Amino acid sequence: SDPSLRHYSSCSGCARREIGSGRMTTGGRAVLLLPLLVVSALFAQIRASDPLFHESFDEGFEGSWVVSGKEEYSGVWKHAKSDGHEDYGLLVSEPARKYAIIKELDYPVTLKGETVVLQFEVRLQNGLECGGAYIKYIRPQATGWNAKDFDNDTPYTIMFGPDKCGSTNKVHFILKHKNPKTGKYVEHHIKSPPSVPYDKLSHVYTAILKPDNEVRILVDGVEKSKANFLSADDFEPALVPSKTIPDPDDKKPEDWDERAKIPDPVAVKPDDWDEDAPMEIVDEEATKPEGWLDDEPEEIDDPEAAKPEDWDDEEDGEWEAPKMDNPKCEVAPGCGEWKKPMKDNPAYKGKWHAPLIDNPNYKGIWKPQEIPNPEYFELDKPDFDPIAAIGIEIWTMQDGILFDNILIADNEKVATSVREKTWKPKFDAEKEKQKAEEAAAGASEGLSEIQKKIFDILYKVADIPFLEPYKTKIIDVIEKGETQPNITISILASVIVVIVTVLFKALFGGKKPVAPVKPAAETKKPSAVVPDAAAGSSGDKEDDKDAPRRRSRRDA
Repeated sequence: SDPSLRHYSSCSGCARREIGSGRMTTGGRAVLLLPLLVVSALFAQIRASDPLFHESFDEGFEGSWVVSGKEEYSGVWKHAKSDGHEDYGLLVSEPARKYAIIKELDYPVTLKGETVVLQFEVRLQNGLECGGAYIKYIRPQATGWNAKDFDNDTPYTIMFGPDKCGSTNKVHFILKHKNPKTGKYVEHHIKSPPSVPYDKLSHVYTAILKPDNEVRILVDGVEKSKANFLSADDFEPALVPSKTIPDPDDKKPEDWDERAKIPDPVAVKPDDWDEDAPMEIVDEEATKPEGWLDDEPEEIDDPEAAKPEDWDDEEDGEWEAPKMDNPKCEVAPGCGEWKKPMKDNPAYKGKWHAPLIDNPNYKGIWKPQEIPNPEYFELDKPDFDPIAAIGIEIWTMQDGILFDNILIADNEKVATSVREKTWKPKFDAEKEKQKAEEAAAGASEGLSEIQKKIFDILYKVADIPFLEPYKTKIIDVIEKGETQPNITISILASVIVVIVTVLFKALFGGKKPVAPVKPAAETKKPSAVVPDAAAGSSGDKEDDKDAPRRRSRRDA
């Protein structure tokens, strides 16, 4: 080494520099390096606070995102505001369409040796009955590939996000991993995916890939699933294939007996075993119930039905009234021809079978022998392909799906910070609005309780004796009100008008109401008397207790 340099280095506490020779002491070098170290640390801190990629869609997507040029993807993407917010996102604007759009990154994001966080927001503004709302993280494509060619077959590294249709309701996490032995890519699904939130609020989905082979799935910042990439219990199929596989060429021997039990070859059917005896026989001891109406049909023509005015017998055929249950049968044990019921046959034994015994030739369930798996390989860490682009390729029956704040970061704190600044305020506002709507709905339910009390009072009014001739009509009006709560006031007014009219006629000489016909005596035998069908048009009916009418809440 330079003698003069050694000289300057031996001067304790010196930071001298020989300008002419351009030489510097160790202490002097440290003084100059200190600012560089501070700047480097500051730069590293700034880098650590920035995401690797963040798409907020504040400025639209045209020019930076490429819509697939394939004919099958006819869905139109729009730059639109989230309902109730000033925040923009990427909107699925039409139902029952296929959509595809892709954004190529400035440089690929590696997934090896460090933490990587994938995160994005989705709001299902019209719900999701059948469709996907996931993102595909695309691996580098072959030279000459055009983003306009993006479609379902474009190779990806990870697919992540909500998918719901029929029995499928999950937040996918799918990894495509290359088998080093075969060179083929295999699709691996996480075995315990979270379910998709059922509401129409904004939700944020986060996948955290750790260098220790762990992946964590978060929904709205809450961990919902955790897995290890190398665990056969966590992914289907496992990333690392089994060491052995069943020999595909192995065949079961012809004399291999898998039956654990066999019919006893020496067993004989008993002489008294009647295989022809029926399972059921007529109950000869049964008697016809008292009050059975042999001559009454179970159904009759609806007496209130009327032939439509535009009915043409020549074109439409002879008009027939619709059928209804015979009200007489409702109070009687039964109607029509009475027949003795069937009962279990005590002599029935069914077809005889020899009892089972242990099979002396049983060898167990045959399985092919195991052989070494030619596709097996050992792995310490997944060999992820890098992410070169972000694509959304979905088919959905619902519109209104809004994507926002698509993020890739190498620091969990960065993802948390973005989540708290972008998603949390929107979600809180939507949640408050939802609570207000539920409170309003609760107030509406309270009004329904008031309406029920009003209808209960009206039913009691209908039971007043001097309103007996009008009881059926009043009840019909009440029942109509129960099915249309918005006309409660009108129903109440109608009943009051009826009461006033009856009182007016009674006091000032109008036609007096016909007194109801009382039953001669109360007996155990059900009454078979039914009011005349024509009475419904005049309002002068006999006792309405036997009159057929619709089942109401009062009958429940």
